[in-house]
Order: sequence, then structure tokens, then C-alpha cells
Amino acid sequence: MTQRIIKFTKMHGAGNDYIYVNTLIYNIPDPAAVSVRWSDRHKGIGSDGLVLIGAASSPEADYSMRIFNADGSEAMMCGNASRCIGKYLYEKGMTDKSVIRLETLSGIKTLKLYINDGKVERVTVDMLCPAFDVPAQYAPGCSDGNDGTLLADGRLFGGTFVSMGNPHFVTFVNDIATLDIARYGSILERHAAFPSRCNIEFAQPMADGTIRTRVWERGSGITMACGTGACATAVAAALTGRSGRSSRIAMDGGTLDITWQEADNHVMMAGPAEFVFEGEINLDN
Repeated sequence: MTQRIIKFTKMHGAGNDYIYVNTLIYNIPDPAAVSVRWSDRHKGIGSDGLVLIGAASSPEADYSMRIFNADGSEAMMCGNASRCIGKYLYEKGMTDKSVIRLETLSGIKTLKLYINDGKVERVTVDMLCPAFDVPAQYAPGCSDGNDGTLLADGRLFGGTFVSMGNPHFVTFVNDIATLDIARYGSILERHAAFPSRCNIEFAQPMADGTIRTRVWERGSGITMACGTGACATAVAAALTGRSGRSSRIAMDGGTLDITWQEADNHVMMAGPAEFVFEGEINLDN
């Protein structure tokens, strides 16, 4: 029989906040519907989505995670959530490892925990290799300009498609401080070029060397940060000559350090993970 009272933990990575449930203890029969209800910031707990921590199906991994966006759609991967899971597993005594292998829908990711006095202060995630070929479910030939740009409400955006296990369209702009992210992001997410929708990053290199980035996440809208989006932005910046292979990506909720390693082509993402609060909720709420 499914337990109706569920203990949950609210965590965030650079402001990208999710509700975490240990499914080794609690069963969530319909996580998509639960994510919609619980993520509501007025009537629920409030979050960018729901993350389920579970047993791995592969002997090569220690644990697994599933991620459901605020609209109920399931995500392939989330860098910020994976860092939070590393902290969760260690500080709740579910592992004593400082290197954890996490099974996701986009492959097994390796988490390296930086621990001080029993607390995880920082986590580095091996995000594996970026991909640049637009998958078959997308329509790479669908362009609104003769230079491959996409049109959103009368404005053309040139960009770079980068997959970090989930799809991203990174567009560099000169007016990020005033750009209407909700207006353009919502249109680009559902552009005809992306029949299965896409995450959108608006980015601008700054004088201090950081790349200021704002995110419109597929299924969640504007979020304070996006780990895979930060990786995609760093890769796109390197590809277009806007940065080297290491970047500091400054998002609304904090800064992530990204290195695209030349030796193995892997993208390494480092950043914080924090507990916010814990509670109990009825599964029917």
C-alpha cells in the first residue's frame, strides 16, 4: 500500500530549486502529476520540479535520479539537481563515498564531493561530452533567416545548438539586462525548429570575464540557474571564440564554473548545493 504522507527535502543549486524524495522509502505512483501540484509556488511546496532518488538499475551506478519539471514533463538530466543529490546522499548517511556514480536518463554521471567537517561544500559533476548534431526529432533546417537565425516576436536570434543530455539553444545577446526573457524564451522553446521543445539560454560575455546567462527551461520557464544550460553556454562560447575552454557562468541564482576538457572532451561542472527545508506532505495534496 502506498504511503500517503511523504517526507520531502527542498534543495537548490545556485537557486535552481527542486523537491527531493527518497523513493527507496516512499513510492510516488504518478510523479508527473505530483510534480505539477507540489511545484506550484502558491498552492504547493514551490519548486522548479520534483527529483526522485532511487536505486540504480545498473551495477555501474550507485544511485539513480529521475527529474520531473514543474509542468510534469520528464527531463533527461539536470546538473544542479545532480549536485544536490550528491550532498543529500552523503549528509543523510546513505553513502560514505566522496565519488558517486549517478544513473540518469542521459547516462551515468560521476559526482566528486568536496567535504569539510562532514559537510559537502561543493560538487563537481562530469557531464560527459557535448553533442552538436540536432537530433532527428528536431528540425535543423527550420530557420527564419538566411543565416540560420530563429524569429521570436519580430526579433531574430542567432544561436548554437548544444546537447548536454538534454537540448539547449544558446543565443548571445548584447542587452541581457533588459531583455524580456519570458517573452522570447517562451516562443523559442516552442519554435518550429524544436518540435519536442528546447531549453533556451540568453548569454552575454561581461567585462569581468564571466558570461552572464539567463535561462528559460523547457517545462519550467524562467529558472534561477540551469547546470546543463551553463555547460551548453560555456561550450557555445568556446565554439564561437567568445571564451576559452574554462568559463564562469553567472546566472540569476549564482555562478557555476565550467571546464570543457580538451583531453577527453568531457564537460566538468562545479558549484554549490544547499538544503532549504524539509517537511511532510500528503500524497493527495
